[in-house]
Amino acid sequence: MASTNKQWVSKLDGVDKLEFTEGEVPVPKDGEVLVKIHTVSLNYRDIEVCEGQYAHHSNPDDFKAGIVPCSDMCGTVVESKSPLLSTGTRVMSIFAQAHLSGALKPSDLATGLGLPLPGVLTEYRCFDAKSLVKVPKYLTDEEASCLPIASVTAWMALNWMRPIGKAFQAVEIYGQDPEQKKVETVLLQGTGGVSIAGLQIAKAAGLKAVITSSSDEKLEEAKKLGADHTINYRTYWEWQDRVLEATEGNGADYIVEVGGAKTLRKSFESVSFGGTISCIGYVSGKEDTDDDKDKASSWNKLNVNVLALRKNVTLKGLINGGKDRFEEMVRFYEDKEIRPVVCKVFGLEEAKEAMGYVQGGKHFGKVVIKIA
Repeated sequence: MASTNKQWVSKLDGVDKLEFTEGEVPVPKDGEVLVKIHTVSLNYRDIEVCEGQYAHHSNPDDFKAGIVPCSDMCGTVVESKSPLLSTGTRVMSIFAQAHLSGALKPSDLATGLGLPLPGVLTEYRCFDAKSLVKVPKYLTDEEASCLPIASVTAWMALNWMRPIGKAFQAVEIYGQDPEQKKVETVLLQGTGGVSIAGLQIAKAAGLKAVITSSSDEKLEEAKKLGADHTINYRTYWEWQDRVLEATEGNGADYIVEVGGAKTLRKSFESVSFGGTISCIGYVSGKEDTDDDKDKASSWNKLNVNVLALRKNVTLKGLINGGKDRFEEMVRFYEDKEIRPVVCKVFGLEEAKEAMGYVQGGKHFGKVVIKIA
């Protein structure tokens, strides 16, 4: 085992100011395991943390002294003080370390990796053994590191309304002819980690998938993954019309809403009667704009009560899922042999470049940093 522990530290003052440091290899306490981290996948959240812009659940000012960023990793247990995991077991982290089952609570958010808890952009880290999930044998380290936030969030967007163990099983309606059940449709915004994971899950489950992007090249890649309809939102600014065309006027049953302020109104226009909009991200902005010069301004001013009532819509804020849903998803992945899309792998010393790649929106699927 190494005598030192190389890691990146952020003082929440910008991706370009990340510091590469060395510390001591931690020692596990009772109930914990020491994990040698092999790979870390990046999320948009990691960029926000490093830029000091992630203030939803904790105050960034409290961490100006520095924190190890990132939450999603795959590694191997190298020392165990828990009967739950033996040495040599490959594991993945869960995002909120205390969120083992059931609905997310504020106390769970206080255990989020990469803020407020130290993250995983490091060679070694101790974890409570209960907060880790075993890696399916068929996945590489790079692929496995992509699951904790992106895949679990996409899984929840399609299944949060179903009891655990009942993934993708529609509620039986009294007197309904099974042959008359329609194939459901999911709308995925963009081609980042959550949306591409959602596309793969949806197609494996037999759903139809509509996906948007500003890049025709990325849309072509999405078609290779099974996307039924693709929409370039720069070519078709009123993309909600295209969604309705693709769904014969019915709209999408599930919308993975990662756009935010400039897409939510269009999501309401695109959703089916009785459909679900899962609010996950805000890459187009966090707040409505009053700038009359912005041609999107009229779309940004929402009367959510009316929009929700008009189509009997469920609007759901969604922050990942518990360990129980993660393990449920892993069983589905194994059964369908889903392999997460890794578009680029960087070395440990290239962490700044990796984050810049995500920050610039160059990625399709996931960007991974190889630690060991």
